[in-house]
This record gives sequence, structure tokens and C-alpha cells, in this order.
Amino acid sequence: MAAKGAHGSHLKVESELDRCRAEGHWDRMPELVRQLQTLSMPGSGGSKRASPSAAFTSPDTDDFGKLLLAEALLERCLKENHAKIKDSIPLLEKNEPKMSEAKNYLSSILNHGRLSPQYMCEAMLILGKLHYVEGSYRDAISMYARAGIDDMSMENKPLYQMRLLSEAFVIKGLSLERLPNSIASRFRLTEREEEVITCFERASWIAQVFLQELEKTTNNSTSRHLKGCHPVDYELTYFLEAALQSAYVKNLKKGNIVKGMRELREVLRTVETKATQNFKVMAAKHLAGVLLHSLSEECYWSPLSHPLPEFMGKEENSLATQALRKPHLYEGDNLYCPKDNIEEALLLLLISESMATRDVVLSRVLEQEEERTVSLKNAAAIYDLLSITLGRRGQYIMLSECLERAMKFAFGEFHLWYQVALSMVACGKSAYAVSLLRECVKLRPSDPTVPLMAAKVCIGSLHWLEEAERFAMMVISLGEEAGEFLPKGYLALGLTYSLQATDATLKSKQDELHRKALQTLERAQQLAPGDPQVILYVSLQLALVRQISSAMEQLQEALKVCRDDAHALHLLALLFSAQKHHQHALDVVNMAITEHPENFNLMFTKVKLEQVLKGPEEALVTCRQMLRLWQTLYSFSQLGDSGSPESFQTPQMNVYNSEIYRGGGLEKDGSLGEGLTMKKQSGMHLTLPDAHDADSGSRRASSIAASRLEEAMSELTVPSSVLKQGPMQLWTTLEQIWLQAAELFMEQQHLKEAGFCIQEAAGLFPTSHSVLYMRGRLAEVKGSLEEAKQLYKEALTVNPDGVCIMHSLGLMLSRLGHKSLAQKVLRDAVERQSTCHEAWQGLGEVLQAQGQNEAAVDCFLTALELEASSPVLPFSIIPREL
Repeated sequence: MAAKGAHGSHLKVESELDRCRAEGHWDRMPELVRQLQTLSMPGSGGSKRASPSAAFTSPDTDDFGKLLLAEALLERCLKENHAKIKDSIPLLEKNEPKMSEAKNYLSSILNHGRLSPQYMCEAMLILGKLHYVEGSYRDAISMYARAGIDDMSMENKPLYQMRLLSEAFVIKGLSLERLPNSIASRFRLTEREEEVITCFERASWIAQVFLQELEKTTNNSTSRHLKGCHPVDYELTYFLEAALQSAYVKNLKKGNIVKGMRELREVLRTVETKATQNFKVMAAKHLAGVLLHSLSEECYWSPLSHPLPEFMGKEENSLATQALRKPHLYEGDNLYCPKDNIEEALLLLLISESMATRDVVLSRVLEQEEERTVSLKNAAAIYDLLSITLGRRGQYIMLSECLERAMKFAFGEFHLWYQVALSMVACGKSAYAVSLLRECVKLRPSDPTVPLMAAKVCIGSLHWLEEAERFAMMVISLGEEAGEFLPKGYLALGLTYSLQATDATLKSKQDELHRKALQTLERAQQLAPGDPQVILYVSLQLALVRQISSAMEQLQEALKVCRDDAHALHLLALLFSAQKHHQHALDVVNMAITEHPENFNLMFTKVKLEQVLKGPEEALVTCRQMLRLWQTLYSFSQLGDSGSPESFQTPQMNVYNSEIYRGGGLEKDGSLGEGLTMKKQSGMHLTLPDAHDADSGSRRASSIAASRLEEAMSELTVPSSVLKQGPMQLWTTLEQIWLQAAELFMEQQHLKEAGFCIQEAAGLFPTSHSVLYMRGRLAEVKGSLEEAKQLYKEALTVNPDGVCIMHSLGLMLSRLGHKSLAQKVLRDAVERQSTCHEAWQGLGEVLQAQGQNEAAVDCFLTALELEASSPVLPFSIIPREL
């Protein structure tokens, strides 16, 4: 009975030894070895067993005990020197007493040769690992050859032996890599490379099977003996982690994209264990990088299909793993399969992001600083790849949402803050972006690019000129530390002053700001004399203050550097028109449109020039072309049947920005990246009414226009709440095309057609000051003066700075007999924009009617002087932006 109990104790201790060796509980090994030796000593009540443990005499002389202690000592030494092992720094035996003691134990075991073949083989595997960490790579390979690892089977063997074999294969592969290249034959070198890859592939498969079996065994043991307790997470050793990843890393380094991707996909498809969760995040990130960097959409093959034949022909097929036991894979019906490399990369990165953000160390205690740095670095790398992936598809809203989730652990991390800020800029959330950029400036005050980006956003979409001035001054205050960005700082400040001058309501303030703008821009030109953008804006600033000849000279310098720049060519055309060389201006615009066929800004200028040179008939032809272009560029068919806003792509567009159409009361924070939530509408009509129909005034023409208007209102026109979800520039451009056509029809006295065009525009933005102003002009032409006056007042209420509205209202008040009020309105107009010759002309007419002839003459002379240098459209339509 006592013998039976002792035998049970033996089995229990040996089972615990196997479990500790598999799970890596090396601290418990000495105690378990002592227990086993005590049970094996004569007189302990036990009987001799066939196993080596039956011959135990003492911890110092027993070979099996030495084997267990040697392994425990070596593993503890490796854990203490993990950083050196990772950097391939050999461990010196004289500096590592644990390793020295382990080597002595193993050498003694092999010299005695008393253990069974199984345990002798284990000793060789452990000694091979020891040789590798001390830098004896050839000895490691020889020891593994002596152990015969290539012929070992894993069937019905303890778990720890699977771990030992997996580590043996990866160490053999690493040792072969580190051997000196003394082989002269290229064939032998290739043969060695293939052997290295074979070792890595076998190590990967065995490691995955081991980890799956280990988790299954651990879970069963826990549920059976420790109900309510969670199993302790298994920590991957360096060699096991290397076993999992060395195969695909080696293949990718060698250029075997097909085999590398196959290895990565197989790793990711294996049933996950707790030990491989972090590794799979890294593997997913690695595969996403390969898909984005090394594979085009034309060469892509899905995980469930085969690669192109030309790829398979270039890379050898590996049969090394066919005889091995395969790990369990995720399988099932109706599995989702990506359609292209971007889709697969995005899927991988979104999964990785959710896991990485969950595992980031948030604690800022000093003891966890290294862990926090590593986890943060891994998460940042995933977000960088997400930025590339989503940026390729224009999915900036989704990107900003992903990056916002990173803010919980981004305290003090400039890179993540800046990424979030840039994503907000890209998706049109400009105000939020500026707030984030302010924080970025605090994190990196010496970086000039951050305040420059903030100034760019403030100048552009937000029109926060005071904020832009502050950010520009930050760059300038850096002085020489700003380096090549210092001229850009002066450029930003000069553009800010120029825009402030345009917005100023007092002439004295305007003149002061124009002077400061010109001085600042000239300073930028001194610092960067060859920068075409700086030269362009110096020329534009000179044009704004009507120094036409000087502006032309500067612009010629800019055109020498960038002959096909749209803004430079546009400014050249306006300068020609200011010099009354309208044909030259039209030629330049036509040339610019040839280079930039989708630029509506240029096309509006072409309409004005054609109106002056050839009359409204020719200009209307261009308006029709603009409508067709608009429909072609922004066809709703891009949305598809799903109406997905992300699939709506809008090309770069310059928006008409004349004084008539400025302001608008529209949201300026809309984004070109934010698509419309609409499906394709059937029967969209974007054609001008035919003013030359034989029965243009008959019921037929009216009914055609009415039906078109009805369809436009019901199908093209959508509620403003829906419009504001989409790109506002798209719809304001369409509104401006209709209103430009209405103006041309009014010049031809085709008032019904003009009315139809205004109604189309009103269907888009009923309360737009542009629509109200054009309706007032139509009422004035029809003779409805009171109605026109009321509409002008409503337009001025919406846009109090509209100089053209003030001009028309002033003349209307004068016609209605309100001379004093007309004079006040027109004086406000010339004070608001002192270069508007129409306002000066109108003020002179009102003053003349009031009998103030001397003042009227001054106004007429001023108007005549200004008209001599006035372009067909204000110079301010050229965008002033960084």
C-alpha cells in the first residue's frame, strides 16, 4: 500500500515537472527536483522505476536532476539578459554564473551517458541553445545535428518537448545565418539560405501547435481543479517569439513576397491564444505594411485564392511543413474575404488598432515607463499605417475618428497630436484642427511647421485672420531657427494683412494694411527670391493697390519659374484686362483652361471677357459648357447604389470669389472630403433655357422651363440640412453658374430665361444674398422699382459688405427720390471698397442730382481714373492661401 502511494507521488511530481517545463515556471524547478530525489532515495518507500528518476541519489550527482536544474538555470539567465539576446550580443560564461553552472551540468550528463535517449536528446537541445547564446554558432549547429532534430516526431510527446524542438529549429536557422560566408559556391550559399527558411518555417508551425495545445491543457486543468480562477497568461520567450515570426521576416527580406504573405496570413488565420495576441497585432501590422508597400491592386490575390502564375514561377515552393502537424485555423462558411490590398490592409489595421489601444499602458509610474514607451510606439506605428491606408481612399472622417481614440494615451506625444490635427484639417473640421495645433505648438515650440499649418487653416477655410496673424508671428519670432520656413512665415503674415485690408471698412485702415502687407511680402521675397509663390503674391498685392505695371513685372518673374500655374496665369489675364488688352487676356485664359480644364474660377473670368469682347451670346455658350462640366465632374453616379458618402470623390476646385458672391452666409467649415448623403437622381437637368426658340415667349417655352424647374427643385435641389453635410463649394459653384447665366440673359433682355436661371439658383440657396441681389436686378429691369429696392435691402442685410449691392441700392434710392439716403449708401460703398469705379460713378451722379457739382466732378474723375486700371473681375478672386 505504501509502495502504491509512493508511486502515485512519483507520478504527481513528474507530471508537475512536465507542466512547469511547458509553462516556464523555472523558479519552482529546484524544489520539485528535491521532492523527486527524496522520493527516489532508498528507504523512502518507493521502488525503483524504469525511468532515470529511479536511480536518484542526491541533487548534485543525479543526471536527471542536473538536466532539470541546467534548463532552469539557463532559462533564468536568458530572462535576465533578454535585451542582450534580442540584440544578438553573446553572453560570456565568466560573467554569467547561472549559464556556467548549467553548462557544467549538461557536459556532465553527456559525458556520463546514463540517461535514456529521450533525455540525452533533451540535454543536447538545451546545450545547443546555450552554445547559441554564448556565440558558438557552429557548435550549436553540430549539437542539433547530433540530436537529430530533422527526424524527430512530435506525436505523443510531452508539451515541453514541442517547445524545445521549436526553439531548436529557430536557433539552428539563426546560427546558420550568423556563420561566416566562407562558402565560395553560389549554389552552396543558396542551399544554406533555403535550409535557413526551412528551419524557420518548421519552427513557426511547431510553436503555433505548442501554444494552442498549451492553452487547451492549461484551461482544462484550471477548470478541473481551480474553478473560478483564471489561468496565468503565458509569456512568450524570445526564441518562441522568434520562431513565430522568423519565417515570414526571412522570406520578405529575401524578396519572396508570395511566401512571406502566405506565412503571415497563415499565422493570422491560426486559432488565437492569449500568448499570441500581442504577436498577432504585430503580424497584422507587418502584413498591412507589405500590402501597402509591396503589392499593387493589379497584383493582389485574396487570402482564399492563389497568386498570379508569374509570381509562383519566380518563387520556389516549400514542402518543409507538409509532414508537420498543422495548427488549428479559423474556418467556417460565409467568411469575409477582402477584395483588394487596401481593403485587406484596412481590415488588418482596424483589428490591430482595437487591440493595441486596449493594451496600451496608461500608467505613468516610473516602473512602467519602458512598457508604456513600447506599447505607445506600437500603437503609433499602426496609426501611421492607418493614415496611409485611409488617406488613399479619402476616408479622412474615419481616420479622424480612429485617431481620436488614441488621444486617451497621447498625453505629451507630439506625433499623435499632430496626426489627429492633420486628419481634422483633411476632413474639414478646421476649428477643431486649430485647437489641436495650438497644443502641438506647446509640445514642440521650436518647430515652425506647426504654426504654419495653423496659419494656413486660419487663412483658408476659417478666415480667422487675427489667429492667423498670431501663428505667423510665432514663426517669425523663431528667427534663424525657423530656417527655410522663415520666408513662409512672412508670406503668411503678408497674406493675413492683405485679407484684413480687404475686410476693413475704413479707407485709412485699408491703406495701412495694404502697406504692411506689401512690406511683409517684399521681406519674404528678400529671404526667398526664387520662390514663385512669394513672387505671385507680391504681384497680387501690387495689383490690389492698382500698381499694374509693377505687378506685371513681378508676375513675369513668377511665370519664368512656373509657366503653367493656374493662379499666375489667371492673374496675368486680369492684369491684361486692367490694361484693357481684353483679347490678350482671353487668350491667356483659354491657354490656362487648356492646362486646367476643371478650374471654374478661370471659366468665370472667360465668361466676363467674352461678355466684353463678343457679347452675351458667346458668353452664354461658355456657361452651358460650365454646366456640362459641373455635371460631369460631380455626377451622383459616383455614389453608387449604397449612397455611401465616403465613395464620393471631389476633384480640387477653385471657387468663384467675386464681391457679388462673397460671404453667402454658408458654412465655411464644410469639407471636400465629406460626401453627399444622396443617391443618383434620375432626370437631372442642367441646361440653360433656349433664348432663341421661335416661340420663346409662348406657353411652350414657359412650360418647358417650368417642368425643368420642377424637376430641379424636386430632384437636384435638396434641403439645406442635407446640403450642409456635403461639400458646399460644389453647390455654390452651381449657384454661381446659374446667376452668371441670368445676368447674361438680362443683358439680352431675355427676362423670362433670366428668371428661370435665378429660380434654379434659388432652389439651391433661397436666402443667399447672391440670389436676392440678382432677383433685385431682374425686378429693376422689369421696372418694379419698389420690389427691387426691397430685394436689395434684404441682400444687404445678409451681406452688409456687398459693394455691388450698395451700388445698386444707392442708384435705386436715387431713382425713387431718396437722394440723401442714396448718397449715404454710396459713400459707404466707396469707403468700403475705394477701388470700385462703379460706386464712385454712382456717387457722382447722385451728388450731381443734388446740385453738388464740384464734389460730383471729383467723384467722376476718381471713377475715370479707377476704371482705367479696373479688371473685368476684382483681383481679390485670386485665392490668397498658403
